[in-house]
Amino acid sequence: MMSSLSKSRYPVFGFCLFFLLSTWVAQAASLPDFVDLAEKNSPSVVNISTTRHKSVGSGFRHDFQIPDLPEDSPFNEFFERFFGEGGPEEMPRGFDTQSLGSGFVISDDGYILTNNHVVDSADEVVVRLSDRREFVAKIVGKDKRSDVALLKIEASDLPVVKIGSTADLKVGEWVLAIGSPFGFDHSVTSGIVSAKGRNLPSENYVPFIQTDVAINPGNSGGPLFNLAGEVVGVNSQIYSRTGGYMGLSFAIPIEMAMNVADQLRTKGKVTRGWLGVLIQDVTRELADAFGMDHPRGALVARVLPDSPASKSGIQAGDVIVKFNGKQISNSSMLPPLVGSSRVDRPADLEVLRAGKTLTITVDIGELPPEESMAEAATVPRQQQDYLGLVVDDVTADAQEQLGLESREGVLVKEVSPGPARDADIRPGDLIQMINQVKVKDARSFRKLIDGLPRGKTVAVLVMRRSGQIFLPMKVPN
Repeated sequence: MMSSLSKSRYPVFGFCLFFLLSTWVAQAASLPDFVDLAEKNSPSVVNISTTRHKSVGSGFRHDFQIPDLPEDSPFNEFFERFFGEGGPEEMPRGFDTQSLGSGFVISDDGYILTNNHVVDSADEVVVRLSDRREFVAKIVGKDKRSDVALLKIEASDLPVVKIGSTADLKVGEWVLAIGSPFGFDHSVTSGIVSAKGRNLPSENYVPFIQTDVAINPGNSGGPLFNLAGEVVGVNSQIYSRTGGYMGLSFAIPIEMAMNVADQLRTKGKVTRGWLGVLIQDVTRELADAFGMDHPRGALVARVLPDSPASKSGIQAGDVIVKFNGKQISNSSMLPPLVGSSRVDRPADLEVLRAGKTLTITVDIGELPPEESMAEAATVPRQQQDYLGLVVDDVTADAQEQLGLESREGVLVKEVSPGPARDADIRPGDLIQMINQVKVKDARSFRKLIDGLPRGKTVAVLVMRRSGQIFLPMKVPN
């Protein structure tokens, strides 16, 4: 009896084994095969090594006495190398630093795309091909904002990558990277697209492709391929707490990189569109303060003087919800759209202003060099209001230091516990608008706060060292 029962289990066991094997085979069959892709495209990927000559001064050697050490001491070589034997005149006057990166060939006559940070400040750039040939490359041009650089080597009939598009790139799609992490040439790693249109704090004009492809030092500047063997991005950055890969990698969309390369090749510089506004996200509290049904768009915190935005009538407090017909769901979407726009061409903006929808046409300007903000001035103490604020008029010195066109607004001297502190208003802030009404001076400010809707959230526009920003403040009952 026991024997027959034992035998009866075998068919069940066999069925389970068959099911598991079938599932494993099906899953294996659904995984992409990167072999052909890697073989076909590896010859187009190059290793880039750079050398930078650094000079050092001799001040730290003044009157330095080399200690007496045993002849076999390992420190003898160190002191002789860096401090010499005779005196300051024998000290080395400089040294070389080297770095590694990747790149890829975009034309058979030797044009190569890579990252700006790979070749920035380099005195010599050496490109090594997959066939081990090496060339000293010329830097045709580089662009810090997009982190793109264009190189040229004297070679012909080079294998060229196929340029793709990110328009049809989907989140969850397989992608593959080829590069030289830590100097290991033509290393291949794969993963999926984690997100599109990511904006990083270091650069607002690049809508990065986020992936989980393993990217490490040396991969920078290498190509990101889709399964069709087309380049869809240039691997540029990683998010890391350790300096190594932690699962978050970012690539520059290939359309942007190629546009930058074409401008560097033809004009020697890159021009970008410019509105002349400082923007921020619309939070839930600010959406409520502006009477919006849900947070969306880019909130204009400041309109720069003599900018395209100021000439077209855009105001602080406007919420830009569309740019040339494209929806702006958050503020990070706007800079890449503006930056890629043609200079001196009109653009249509849909904005929300005081509960109304307006269409404003702006002639896009050219993005100028980065601007800096001045510090707020110190002002005399004034009476504290029920919001917990001590404010005063803008002095002539403060106007000059802040670079203001006028002396409108009030300067915050002190902030006590209360609604203002809860809203993150700080000493040194310049309050320019409250509840969508401009603040002219301390007297008008006191009248405005006396008439604020009790128990409601209002938007307060302040200027501080880091820029202009709207803050939601809850008015107490």
